Amino acid sequence: MNNLTDQLDTSVQDPFLSLLQTLQKADFYPHPVQEPIQCLQTHCSVVFLTGKYAYKLKKPVNLGFLDYSTAEKRQHFLQEELRLNSLVAPDIYLEVLTVQLKDNQWQWQKEEDSTDNSQPKDYLLKMAQFPQDCLLLSMFEQGKLSSQDIVDLAKKVAEFHRGTTTNEEIKSFGDPDVIWQSVSDNFLATEKYLGIAQSPEQYQAIRQFSEKFYQTQGYIFRERQAMDKIRECHGDLHLRNLCYWRKKIQLFDRIEFNKPFRFVDVMYDIAFTMMDLQAKDRTDWAYLFLNTYLEQTGDWHGLQVLPFYLCRQAYVRAKVTSFLLDDVNLTKIEKDQALVTAKDYYRLAWQYSQQGQQQKKEIVLMAGLSGSGKSTVAKQIAQLLPAIHIRSDAVRKHLGGVPLNKRGKANLYSQAMTEKVYHSLQDLASLAVKSGFNVILDAKFDREQWRSPMVELALREQLSVTIIHCDAPIEVLTKRLQSRRGDVSDANETLLLLQTLDWEDFTESEDPLVFYLDTSVVEEDHLPEELLRIFLPSSD
Repeated sequence: MNNLTDQLDTSVQDPFLSLLQTLQKADFYPHPVQEPIQCLQTHCSVVFLTGKYAYKLKKPVNLGFLDYSTAEKRQHFLQEELRLNSLVAPDIYLEVLTVQLKDNQWQWQKEEDSTDNSQPKDYLLKMAQFPQDCLLLSMFEQGKLSSQDIVDLAKKVAEFHRGTTTNEEIKSFGDPDVIWQSVSDNFLATEKYLGIAQSPEQYQAIRQFSEKFYQTQGYIFRERQAMDKIRECHGDLHLRNLCYWRKKIQLFDRIEFNKPFRFVDVMYDIAFTMMDLQAKDRTDWAYLFLNTYLEQTGDWHGLQVLPFYLCRQAYVRAKVTSFLLDDVNLTKIEKDQALVTAKDYYRLAWQYSQQGQQQKKEIVLMAGLSGSGKSTVAKQIAQLLPAIHIRSDAVRKHLGGVPLNKRGKANLYSQAMTEKVYHSLQDLASLAVKSGFNVILDAKFDREQWRSPMVELALREQLSVTIIHCDAPIEVLTKRLQSRRGDVSDANETLLLLQTLDWEDFTESEDPLVFYLDTSVVEEDHLPEELLRIFLPSSD
């Protein structure tokens, strides 16, 4: 898109047209430029890539949920964008600059001209330009994104959320009526695309799901407020707004133009990333991201609102993509592609609205001694089903207020704390399945008294239940524990010997539910076919 102005309608104001044209000329910039200057645009902005630096220009548009219609508003929101993103990506965001039209030519404003308001002005956000190949989206498309990158991203987002601001004003945006107003506005904004980008049947199903959730689950939104889970988040956390640059993952392009899009539940952010991965047919990575984040934060309570936000985020991407159909800056080819993309997002939003009506849910108990490979196997199954993977070691440390990367003291492993952990596992399992998710509980489950409540829960909720007993020779278990580094578990060889003495065999009624797995002969990242058939009958 090297000649952007050729695609603009004459209804766009002439000064803005001339500015677009000027910004595509190398001699306008006060530094060397890599030609041709590449132009990247969305429904509301254009970014000019000049080599060392990138410059963002906001379009003079008013889309209802954002208003950049005047130069003053564009200046304000660029400064807000700089403020917000400097906190999370200081390597990228540099300064807001002013350009002024003088003698029919755009010029960089000099300090002595700063008080001259007689001529049109506009504003640009100057950023350090990173290679487009560093975008997580580009890495994904090139097959360079790895599962470890997804884990690192989840940990980065968890760290970001821990440091974000919350206060009474921010928490007020978590009120059910405020949330619903934003969702309702999305439906209103997309009615014009009915029969074009989405079917009336899809629209009604998505709206009914959202309205029912708002009407019947409002108390959960209020609980989230009370838990301080409404924070100043990112608001647009998908792969195009994430990059791996200077040896670290960086979050950028935080929402600055609309408080209801930024003052949100932390699960709002998580849903955006999950939805983006699922839209790219990587549900396994979506759940790897989710489970890593939940383990880091202990926010399993957020599963209750996650289905609502997954549907909402897919619908938002559909809405924003639909707006491109009306953008005079785009060619017909680009609009045709936008229509295909919008339809895909509307379809995904509809699928989320139907998720609670899908097949029978699964509950899986991982049982075995420390070092038996429970967590390794569970992690693979969680991506396969997919399912929420809950490790007792993480639950224990969250209950005890111990950082996951720190060793717990003796009281963390008392009988009273162990009972608390298993009761918490049962509560979290119930919460997860009632929220529409499969669940994997990853603990020793070395006693019948811990296993039977979980089996009873499965029977009561009409769930499929499987117990996977992981085992290996004692010398293998010992070696694994000796080689552990940076794991949540604090287990060691001494504890392992005590566990072997306390183990209670499965009862006669439990045994039909048990799959016995010798993990000493299981290849890494390769589950045996007979285990896969339990969860994927069609794989036979």
